[in-house]
Amino acid sequence: MSANESSRREFLRVSAAATAALSFAGLARGQDKPAAKPAPASPLERRKFGKTDMNVGVLGFGGAEIGYEKTEQETVGKLLNSALDAGLNVVDTAECYIESETQIGAAIASRRKEYYLFTKCGHAEGVDWSKAGILSSVERSLKRLKTEVIDLVQLHSCSIDELKKGECIEALEQAKKDGKTRYIGYSGDSQAARYAVECGRFDTLQTSINICDQECIELTLPLAKEKNMGVIAKRPIANAVWRYDAAPENNYHLEYWKRLQELKYEFALGEARNKQGADGPAAIAMRFTSMQPGVHVLIVGTTKPERWQQNADLMRAGALPKELVESIRARWKQVSKSNWIGQT
Repeated sequence: MSANESSRREFLRVSAAATAALSFAGLARGQDKPAAKPAPASPLERRKFGKTDMNVGVLGFGGAEIGYEKTEQETVGKLLNSALDAGLNVVDTAECYIESETQIGAAIASRRKEYYLFTKCGHAEGVDWSKAGILSSVERSLKRLKTEVIDLVQLHSCSIDELKKGECIEALEQAKKDGKTRYIGYSGDSQAARYAVECGRFDTLQTSINICDQECIELTLPLAKEKNMGVIAKRPIANAVWRYDAAPENNYHLEYWKRLQELKYEFALGEARNKQGADGPAAIAMRFTSMQPGVHVLIVGTTKPERWQQNADLMRAGALPKELVESIRARWKQVSKSNWIGQT
């Protein structure tokens, strides 16, 4: 997300994942025999989430969009319950995502044992990184989410200076000691994320990783992997900026769109950008992100009840061909500029 709160509020729907359910041909062995029933979808891959006790599905749900888009509660309930039925087990939100926490609590608190619950703190009412402010935020999140304990509370993109002061980290450590959260993490990018990994006080890192944002692949991911931290990939489909014919007005999407104009990936150009299925740009983007060493779960938001299942089907295509991954990385190294840092 952008550094300032006004840009954060411009978050728009990330809806680029293509509608692509896997289909299976019927096998008719005779005129009187019906076609075979579709084979069941394979389970979504689960990964050991760093040094935690969680095994997370590689595709999670991000709660920013339902909040900023002011999605109807009935739609949120249908979306989350159908996703849980389909194998979702990670729900990530934040106290600043308007009514997201409240809506999630109302929709699926009754199924609390079926999913891991992540939230973030620090931006509830203005910006407050004090110990009292963080602890108050955690208490508020517990009430909104209708739970007695949160699996992971993350500092939400505070600066490296705030991290070095240490008070905000101490607050999360206190919340963990008090049993309000089981684990603590940092959500952010670039040098602040590097410091969060190096300091050794966090269990997890949430950071931007995608085809248009690859700084972390060398800056933070190797060290996070070495320290056995759980890694959450945010913005994993680069806001699907290949959708735009011209520069988007939304600043949250603009930087990635500008980068894509120079990266010129073949799968995101011309007619190729409209392709659906496992070889379309949405699937390629998600699969690329999921393959980066150290990544455990991708957070993708939506307001469409059917979208999570569709994205999960795309992810089941598995790893991208090695040559394609190498070409994406090579193009980044060839074209990227020194100011192409991780986008909050």
